[in-house]
Amino acid sequence: MPTFTALTTLPGKEAANLLGEAMENMDPTPTGVGVFEIEDNSGLWEVGGYFLETPDETALMLLAAAFGAKPFTVSQLPETDWVAKVRRELTPVEAGRFFVYGSHDADKVPADCYPLLIEASMAFGTGHHGTTLGCLRALDRMVEQGAVFQNVADIGCGTAVLAMAAASLFDGPIWASDIDPVAVDVAVANAQANHLASKIEARVAAGFDHPDLQAAAPFDLVFANILKGPLLDLAPDMAAHIQPGGHAILSGILIEQADEVTDRYTSVGFDLAHREDIGEWSTLTLQKRG
Repeated sequence: MPTFTALTTLPGKEAANLLGEAMENMDPTPTGVGVFEIEDNSGLWEVGGYFLETPDETALMLLAAAFGAKPFTVSQLPETDWVAKVRRELTPVEAGRFFVYGSHDADKVPADCYPLLIEASMAFGTGHHGTTLGCLRALDRMVEQGAVFQNVADIGCGTAVLAMAAASLFDGPIWASDIDPVAVDVAVANAQANHLASKIEARVAAGFDHPDLQAAAPFDLVFANILKGPLLDLAPDMAAHIQPGGHAILSGILIEQADEVTDRYTSVGFDLAHREDIGEWSTLTLQKRG
């Protein structure tokens, strides 16, 4: 089935959101509408819709004129079996003792590893990205040095691959949280598929903002593989929810951002224990002083 996109740009968040809402009422109706800020300091926002039928270009022209947007660019996407494509391109990943794979590669799982099954249709957090890989390596490195953790949280868990890695090693409890309810559903499904559901508690939460997470604190290990901005904002809460001597493994950080994040966490009571750069990404292992 062909898929069509219709994209435009315009200045201002409010106008962009209103245009996005107006697109949702089009006929034919788009299957999805996205509104995103273009991060080049231009002040422009991109508004786009996906259609399973050819969109009404006259309606798009009128909408663009009404909201002060540039004329929409309409394109037809090539028909692609995306799951099959991901399966072809996502080969298993080895990160120390961990082996992250899809069910199509189940016959490749080594005997002497901790296998983590992530389906190709849930590709974010498969271990191929330098951030996830760095976090898995950081955990493997600390365990190799004799570390054992009793109370672990994976903040912004995505597929929960990091929570599952911890659950495969430690008795728990292991907490997994994400601001996106869909991600939490995926985390639960992955925990079940890996026979780890009894060890992992998943919650919808922004950071530590859930009564169950707050009651479970202080943690001795927290993963946060998110982005620089949220990591900077999370620093005081991270310090408040990690016990003295506990660790934080942080990623989602570009190499040029790593010093700023390190300085922020140093200022709230952490010391840098290890840093690894993979591609353009950094992973920081921090230990809380005290």
